[in-house]
Amino acid sequence: MRLSTVLIGSLALSGLIALPGPAIAQQARPQASAPATPDRFAPRASGDDTRLDWRAWDGALSWFVLNMGPSLRELPPRREPAMGTRFVFGHDSRYRLEGNRIAFQFLEDKQRATLTEYRADLERIGTEIDIASLPRNEQLAFWTNLHNVAVIEQLALAYPVMSPDKVSIDGVPLDQAKFITVAGVALSPQDIRTRIVFPHWDDPRVIYGFFRGAIGGPSISRRAYTGRDIARQLAGNASEFVNALRGVDRNGNTLRVSRIYAEARPFYFPEWERDLRAHLANYAEGEVARLVAAGGPVEASIYETDIADLSKGEREPAYSQTDECATDPTTRNVGFPDRTNGGQCPVRIDIPIAIQRFEVERREKIARLVERGLIGTVVIRELRDEEPGTEVE
Repeated sequence: MRLSTVLIGSLALSGLIALPGPAIAQQARPQASAPATPDRFAPRASGDDTRLDWRAWDGALSWFVLNMGPSLRELPPRREPAMGTRFVFGHDSRYRLEGNRIAFQFLEDKQRATLTEYRADLERIGTEIDIASLPRNEQLAFWTNLHNVAVIEQLALAYPVMSPDKVSIDGVPLDQAKFITVAGVALSPQDIRTRIVFPHWDDPRVIYGFFRGAIGGPSISRRAYTGRDIARQLAGNASEFVNALRGVDRNGNTLRVSRIYAEARPFYFPEWERDLRAHLANYAEGEVARLVAAGGPVEASIYETDIADLSKGEREPAYSQTDECATDPTTRNVGFPDRTNGGQCPVRIDIPIAIQRFEVERREKIARLVERGLIGTVVIRELRDEEPGTEVE
C-alpha cells in the first residue's frame, strides 16, 4: 500500500510553505481611532477597492487538507478492535467519512510555529488597514480566513487532542477564548462569527465558511476564501453540508439538523422552522429535499465533536511499515531519497494502522462516488448558481 505517498507525500508542509501575510494591492493606511469593540468592524461604503492576496494560505490548505468528497448519506462499516485487543483506535463515528480532514499528525514544530506567525501577520494586516472599508467580499474573506487560521493553529499546538472542546487557552474554551487581536480588539472565534460576520452579512451562506475543528461542523476547504470567489465557495460548502448526515437527518417525525443552526438562529432563522426549511430547501437534493419538505418539528441536535483529523487525535501504539521510493516529485518534498540523484531505496515509513484503515475506507467511499456519478456535481451546480465576483450581502 502506497499510503505514505498518499498522505505524507501530498500533505506535509516541511520546506514548502512560507506563509507570508496577505499582499495588499494598494498602500495600507493607518486607521483612525475607534472604540475597542467589534462594532468598529461593521462594513461601510468607502469606494476602497483594495484586494487581499491569499495565495500563501491557499497553498498551505492544498497541502495539509485531505479531500473526503461529498456525503454518501450511508453509515460507514462497523469498526472492529485490533487483533488481540479490545481497543478501537482512530475514528469510529457514524460521520467519520464526511467533511475534509487536516493532517495534524504530520505537522511538526516548524509548521506549527509558521501557523502562529501567519495568524500574527493577519492580525497585523487587520490593524494596519481599515478592514471595514474594504469591498464587502474582501472583508468577509478576511474574517473567515482569520477565524480558520486561528482555529487550526490552536488545534495544531494542542495536538494530539480528541476534540476541539477539550482545548482551552488560559482556562477558557477555545471557541470563547479572546486570543485574536485586530486593531486593539481582542476577539474569540465565536466573536468573529456572532459579533462581526453574522450581524453584518444578511446571507446564511456565511455559516458554512467557518471551520470549527470538529467533524460535526462545516468542512474545511482546500482553498482559501477570496473576495472574487467567496460567494460560490460558500454555496459549495452549503450544498455539501446540507446534504450530509451531519447536516440534516430525521428521527421519526422530527427533522434533526446540526447544532450550528441554533447559533445562527437569531440572525438568519427568527421564524425557526419556516426560515430554516426555506434555507435548507435551496441546497437540499434527493432524500434530503424530501426530509426538509415533510412536516414535523425541527430540532438542532446533531453535532459530532471528534476532531477533524485522520486518527481522532489518538497516538496508536501499532504501526505498519511501508517501503517507499521517491519516484514522483511529491515524495521529494518530505526528504525521500531520489533514485535518479544517487539516493537509496527503499525508505521505511511508519504509518499508524488506524490511519491506514481510514485511508482504505476513504478510497472505497471515493470509488462509490465515482460509480454513482456523484463526484463533481457540487462544482457544476456551484458554477451555475454563483458567478465569480458575486457579492455576499
